[in-house]
Amino acid sequence: MHQRILIVGASIAGLTVAHWLDRYGFRTTVVERATSLRTGGNGVDLREGAVEVADRMGILPDARAAGTDVRGMRFVDAADRTIGQVGIGEPGSVELMRGDLVDLLHRAGGSGIEYIFGDAVRDLAQDDSGVTVSFEHAPDRRFDLVIGADGLHSTVRALAFGPHREFVRHRDHYFAFADTGVAAGENRWMTMYNLPGKMVGVYRSGNHAQAKAYFIFRSAPLDYDHRDVDEHRRLVARAFAAETSWWIPDLLAEALADPEFYFDALSQVHMKSWSSGRVALVGDAAWCASPASGAGAELAMVGGYRLAGELAAAGGDHLAAFARYHDGHRVLVDSKQRIGPNLRLMVPRTVRGRWLRDAAARLPLLRAASAVERWVRARVPALPEYLPAR
Repeated sequence: MHQRILIVGASIAGLTVAHWLDRYGFRTTVVERATSLRTGGNGVDLREGAVEVADRMGILPDARAAGTDVRGMRFVDAADRTIGQVGIGEPGSVELMRGDLVDLLHRAGGSGIEYIFGDAVRDLAQDDSGVTVSFEHAPDRRFDLVIGADGLHSTVRALAFGPHREFVRHRDHYFAFADTGVAAGENRWMTMYNLPGKMVGVYRSGNHAQAKAYFIFRSAPLDYDHRDVDEHRRLVARAFAAETSWWIPDLLAEALADPEFYFDALSQVHMKSWSSGRVALVGDAAWCASPASGAGAELAMVGGYRLAGELAAAGGDHLAAFARYHDGHRVLVDSKQRIGPNLRLMVPRTVRGRWLRDAAARLPLLRAASAVERWVRARVPALPEYLPAR
């Protein structure tokens, strides 16, 4: 078994697949561009399959203990009056902060996993017997397989599959979030204020003193460097600088000053295949459904579990393993990439659209989507039990 596998990205997907590969006896290396674990981010949801994976990893009790206990979304007017709300969460599901989940996954990793922080992949050269990987800093190394878990802007995907533009679809919105100390919002709620084509919100969990400020705005594709944080700040400032209602000026000023400010396009990744020769993708690098889906962590953990399990079960036949991984996970991915209703809920395009959303939020009809969700889940293949893990 002892194949040498490089995982690019210490993401939720990358850490999940690393855990399982190590338990199945693979020689696993994780390389991460950041100098330490990236523990920022917002609340993430573990549902059904992800809850089962967390349970099999032994981290479910700690995940539940770290749960945010957020009750739902609360829509307000400029005077901060509640004009509608929608409950969230499903029986048995868990919401926790992304940083808490990443920490749990990392601590669950076996002692046999090699971590390389502060480095990144520069080039890949495949042949019949393996992959030669060139790093930005470390010497070249040889691996049997490479797994790209490096997110929406995946370097592995660009090197092994083709340019960004072939797979990434812009969904007409950009988003940003940052820590905030502004006294807006209500504890255990995501409080949202809308202007046509824009949303500003405050997320307050039940177990974190620090709240998160959120900004979403509708826009045609923008030309910018996805690693230039100063440019990101300018784009968000330009989109919201003229808005003076609700808590927007205070939230914007604090967000732009936050060193952990985060900005990106609300985009999706669509690919016919998640593997090419000895290289496979997992998580947002393969199928990013966008933050509007609310399913990033679920897809990452279930996908990481399936990928590692299929490699273990295939007895060295990585092509067969990659094919079964794709077939087993595709139904769930496709269902989560249908985000149109979520965007209309969060960011109505017009004043009339906002009025209709607010009216619907006062009725139980908005929750009818749960029946559709149950129908979709009935079509998703059950999580298999793979080879006995250590």
